Amino acid sequence: MMAVKEWFETRLPVINFWRKHFSQYPVPGNINFWYLFGSLALLVLVNQAVTGIWLTMSYVPTQDSAFASVEMMMRDVDYGWLLRYMHTTGASALFIVIYLHMYRGIIYGSYQQPRELVWILGMLTLSVVMAEAFMGYLLPWGQMSYWGAQVITSLFGAIPVVGDELMTWIRGDYIVSGVTLGRFFALHVIALPLMLLFLIVLHVTALHTVGSNNPDGTETKLPKGTMGKGYKPQFDFHDDYTRKYDLINSVPFYPYGCVKDLFGISIFLLFFCYILFFSPDGGGYFLESANFEAADPMTTPESIAPVWYFTPFYAMLQAIPNKLLGVVMLGMSVCLLFLLPWIDRCKVRSIRYRSKIHMFNIAQFAVCFIGLGAMGAMSADFSFHTGLVRVFTLGYFMFFVLLFFYSKRERTKPLPEGVTG
Repeated sequence: MMAVKEWFETRLPVINFWRKHFSQYPVPGNINFWYLFGSLALLVLVNQAVTGIWLTMSYVPTQDSAFASVEMMMRDVDYGWLLRYMHTTGASALFIVIYLHMYRGIIYGSYQQPRELVWILGMLTLSVVMAEAFMGYLLPWGQMSYWGAQVITSLFGAIPVVGDELMTWIRGDYIVSGVTLGRFFALHVIALPLMLLFLIVLHVTALHTVGSNNPDGTETKLPKGTMGKGYKPQFDFHDDYTRKYDLINSVPFYPYGCVKDLFGISIFLLFFCYILFFSPDGGGYFLESANFEAADPMTTPESIAPVWYFTPFYAMLQAIPNKLLGVVMLGMSVCLLFLLPWIDRCKVRSIRYRSKIHMFNIAQFAVCFIGLGAMGAMSADFSFHTGLVRVFTLGYFMFFVLLFFYSKRERTKPLPEGVTG
């Protein structure tokens, strides 16, 4: 048996891969609950992939049959209702954990040197997830799906010179039609998932190359020899790490990090299953009532708004009446997140040791993002709506402007040696 194992391992080193990237991978010993959301994002992505495969077995991607096939799936396919609700609830859960995962990166400075590429790859992953969610949102061919796609794709028409041609190319037609549905289905099921898988592999590889950050923002992987010639870590880690680094205040992912993740996953699944079985539409935020009606190009819903995880960016479009400027501002809101490693010029990473102005800036940024999401989901007919949207939009962009100026000369607290609890 050992001979077979060695023969297999020399040709496909699965066990070595498992030890290097899982069981003997060093993680900081002081990671807290904020570090659960990366694992939760991976869990929900697996849920989306598995349920999506089963849903495509019954789905018919044509203009005449798409809505009926979803209805048939809900009523006649064994556990079809469960699979669909797992997929729709999973989409909202995915954005919740990704947004919290990003927020953890912001408060603990996980985008700073040497993890700039980890952050950029994470932002690229988010961009593909957003495209994947948008493409999938059209597939049920309900009223909100149809009109939401009509409005969002029309934004490309605001681009000078090539806008109209680009909008027609994306739709495959002059309006959202069966051709658009077929294109979005192909992208949602094949092209974007492949891109997503590729980016996740790169993201995790980059993370394991530079090592995980921790709530203190201090390094736990020091150059070899920093701790003295005879230094030996407390735990057993993979040789690739101990040969290159002196590992301090680190523990192996298994069992320490694994147990933390499993506990967090258990709590998450309790909430997920509660929503799944008792309120799968999320009070109209996960599944709008208008989407239980077949798409009708001749009838416009009372109010057209995207699903909740797009509403912060949708609200920004409402802040500026000019369509082109609104699209430019929308693009800038995402591009600035990519540039965050260079906008923040402070050498200290964690919010624990940074100035009060930085704490306030992060707090107002979170409030403005949540406020934009709330405003984007509401009707724009009440008197203070536009004013609040503009205030929240200004606060969103001021986060980056203020950070660039004060971070260079920011007064910070002294960092601890190693990591704290």
